[in-house]
Amino acid sequence: MYTPAQLQEVIENAIQNINYPAQPEKLYAPIRYIMSMGGKRIRPVLTLMAADLFEADILKAIPAALAIETFHNFTLVHDDIMDNAPLRRGKQTVHEKWGINNAILSGDVMMVEANKQLSMLHSAILKDALETFNATARGVCEGQQLDMEFEQQAIVSIPEYINMIRLKTAVLLGGAMKLGAQVAGADHNEAEQLYQFGLNLGIAFQLQDDILDVYGDPEKFGKQVGGDIIANKKTLLLLKLKELASAEDLRKLEAQSTNKDHTEKVKHITGLYNAYNIPELAGIEMRNYADKAFDALNAVKVPESRKSELLELADLLMSREH
Repeated sequence: MYTPAQLQEVIENAIQNINYPAQPEKLYAPIRYIMSMGGKRIRPVLTLMAADLFEADILKAIPAALAIETFHNFTLVHDDIMDNAPLRRGKQTVHEKWGINNAILSGDVMMVEANKQLSMLHSAILKDALETFNATARGVCEGQQLDMEFEQQAIVSIPEYINMIRLKTAVLLGGAMKLGAQVAGADHNEAEQLYQFGLNLGIAFQLQDDILDVYGDPEKFGKQVGGDIIANKKTLLLLKLKELASAEDLRKLEAQSTNKDHTEKVKHITGLYNAYNIPELAGIEMRNYADKAFDALNAVKVPESRKSELLELADLLMSREH
C-alpha cells in the first residue's frame, strides 16, 4: 500500500515526464506553467489510491490520474479568466501572463491532452473510463455555469446550492476515484461506492470551506476571514441565515450587502450568524455528508486494513483547524 505522500511524488514525476510539443511556444508554455505549479494533487492521488485499494498496479492508473489532473488544471485556467483573477497559488495566472486569447486556446488543448492520456488506458476498460471522465467533465462545467447564474439570482435554495457544489467541486473527486476503481477492474457496485465516497467527501469539504471562511484561523487556513461575506457570496451559511432570520434581521442583512467598510460588514453579518446558531447548523450539514462518504467506503468489500490510508486522508481533509 502507498501513502498519499508517495503517490504525490509518483504524480509529480509523471507530470514532469509529459512531453508537450515545443511549438507553438505560446500554446504549450502556458500548459507547462500551470501543470508545474504544484498543489496537493488530491484528485490524481485519489485515482491512484482507488486503484491501490484493489491491489492493482498503480502504474496502470497513471494515465487516468494525469487525465484528471490535466482536466482540473484546464478548469483553473478558464475559471481564472471568468473570475478575472490575477494570481493562482501566489503566481501570475495564465491569462495575465500570456493574455486571454492564449489562455483560452491553451486551456482547450489541455482538454485534448486529458483525452490523449485517457486513450492510453487498456482497451478493456477504455469505454467505461471515457464515460466516467466525460460525465465528470460535463458536471464540472454545469456546476460552474450554475455558480455564475447564482450571482445574478436573488433567491437560491439550499438544495440548489448543494447541487451546484456537487457539480462544480465534488463530482471531480468522485470521478477521480471511480476511474481508479475501473482501472483496477472493480465491479460496478464497488466503483459506484467509491464514487459516492469521493462525491460526498467533496460536498462536505466545500461546506467546511464555507464555515472556515468565516470562522477559520486566517494564518492556518491561508485566507482572508470573511472573504465570502465581503463578496456577498451565496454560501450555506448565508442561505441558512436567510431561511431562519426575522424580517427585521433580513433588512439588516440586506443593508450590509452594500457596506463598503469590510471590517464592519464582516462583524455585523458574523453577529447574525452567531445569533441564529448558523455555524452549528452548517456543521451538522457538513457532517451529514462526511458520514455518507464514510458509509460508502465502509460498503466497499476489501479488507479494512487496505482502507486505512484513504480513511486517514479523508480525516485529514475534514479536520482542518478552525
